Amino acid sequence: MVKDKIILGIDPGTNIMGYGVIHIINNKMNLLAMGSIELHKLDTHFLKLQKIFERTIYLLNEYKPDEVAIEAPFLGKNPQSMLKLGRAQGVSIAAVLSKDISVSEYSPKKIKQSITGKGAASKEQVAGMLVSLLKLKSLPKHLDATDGVAVAVCHYFQMGKPVSEKSYSGWEAFVKQNPSRTK
Repeated sequence: MVKDKIILGIDPGTNIMGYGVIHIINNKMNLLAMGSIELHKLDTHFLKLQKIFERTIYLLNEYKPDEVAIEAPFLGKNPQSMLKLGRAQGVSIAAVLSKDISVSEYSPKKIKQSITGKGAASKEQVAGMLVSLLKLKSLPKHLDATDGVAVAVCHYFQMGKPVSEKSYSGWEAFVKQNPSRTK
């Protein structure tokens, strides 16, 4: 049983990054915040990555999460898009690890399945289920924000279950689990 924990969920993106913060008190979920960070107006990919890092650090400092969950890049047809999305995710993970906060990664299918029961659910179906689960009054401008909440809720639902997704508790754990990626 989870007594008191704050979870930050991140839906990384290079045009819009979604986030959600939930507070678990006596096994009940309460939404603290959700939002999106618009990046499409920035001129270069590197400026977007800088903004992602800065905003992730801001969210960590503002909400002081105990754990962070992030959506894994999905397999797409465009290798350049996948590379950019992977960089965005990596920058967020680096920000989290720089604060020595535990981070877990979930596939889009796992997140959708956790929230709706269907791995192929649409953004709208995920948002609709979150409205019901968290008693939201309205939906945000961008559904990337509800996607960020979905990542946090998925992480909460997975607590206490065997870990099938990747999880790191700091740089040392990452290096230990990924020796070939540190050379």
